[in-house]
Amino acid sequence: MHLEGEAIKTIISLIESQSQWLLISSQILALEISKNGDVSRKKELNLINALVHAVIKIDANIAKRANEFERRGLQAFDALHLACAEGNADIFLTVDDKFLNKARTFQDINVKISNPLAWLNEVLL
Repeated sequence: MHLEGEAIKTIISLIESQSQWLLISSQILALEISKNGDVSRKKELNLINALVHAVIKIDANIAKRANEFERRGLQAFDALHLACAEGNADIFLTVDDKFLNKARTFQDINVKISNPLAWLNEVLL
């Protein structure tokens, strides 16, 4: 988990220092941040949120796609995260191995999913 945290810090630093990568968020992520009871964690997340280039709004198509993912075994918020990323992002990064492994079984997703550490190693090496 420590290495994943360092990878996330590196990704955030690279987003701040170059225009090659853009951070995209979603309404569902904003909701999760607002519900976080850990004040210091919420502060960190809000600092990262300040770097967001675009916020994906949940529309009927995203909700429909999220429902499909949920029927296939994803938790509701995870399904919404994935549905928001499809068509709006090149990569979806998560440290949730259970979610990552489940989502990778879906043959029809339209976004690459990876762990931040694995992805950073892939793009920098």
